[in-house]
Amino acid sequence: MKSLLDALQDGRLIELPETDKEKSLGLLATLIEAIPDVRSGLDFAGTVLAREKLANTAIGHGWACPHGRIAGEGELFCAIGWSPNGIDYGGPDGKPVHIVIMHYIPDSQKNTYLKEISGLAKAIQKNPALGELSNAKELGEVRHRLIDLLTAAVESAIPDVKARMIQLEAKQAVTAFAETLPASALAALNLVPLSVVIVPGSKPIVLSQDKDMIALMEAGGDIAAPLAARAPFERSGYRILTRSVSTFQPDRLLYDCLAFKLGNGAQKK
Repeated sequence: MKSLLDALQDGRLIELPETDKEKSLGLLATLIEAIPDVRSGLDFAGTVLAREKLANTAIGHGWACPHGRIAGEGELFCAIGWSPNGIDYGGPDGKPVHIVIMHYIPDSQKNTYLKEISGLAKAIQKNPALGELSNAKELGEVRHRLIDLLTAAVESAIPDVKARMIQLEAKQAVTAFAETLPASALAALNLVPLSVVIVPGSKPIVLSQDKDMIALMEAGGDIAAPLAARAPFERSGYRILTRSVSTFQPDRLLYDCLAFKLGNGAQKK
């Protein structure tokens, strides 16, 4: 779900002024073309419309997931459009589409995309009330409900969704942290990248490729307070550092962290 979260954070959720399918897809494609890391000079709208002619991308429940595949390397990006009146999308169920999620898919990211879109479809099926947005009144409400849907997807413990909701750049994290330590200490470090989703009134959700780290963090005491303080803290012998925090309306927080221990002697039981 990382590309969806990035789209919400970076302002790529818009209200679609048109109910015409091609015009709506063209507007979202233009939004993606404006992303600095997207290849310049690309007719992404044409790519998406050509793909749409091969197969309709409506997935039911008022959702559609058009996309365009691009040769080469790059990041997976998406833009989200909300149509208050609904778009006559020509989907299998014949229902108007209210949410259009468009993905830009470099060849190197096609497997990530397939797993992400599969996780989204499963989340909508498991949470039809959250996925139903035909009665939404304004864009802020749509944004809140999308965040609720993504949170529900994580809490339902779909393995692929949990693994890819936050795709941490571990190599970059190690490099950035290494600059603050003497060379003699680096060899002893055991670094684990992780993210923590904080939702008021709910138990923190820990995202990591390390199952033991998830268990340690979720079984311990309160972690919301030290995370909010942005200060290093300890948990079961690991020292937790907060690299950054992202805010999602109305009151969700996503912390990007590193956990580390210096040799076996630093671990506390």
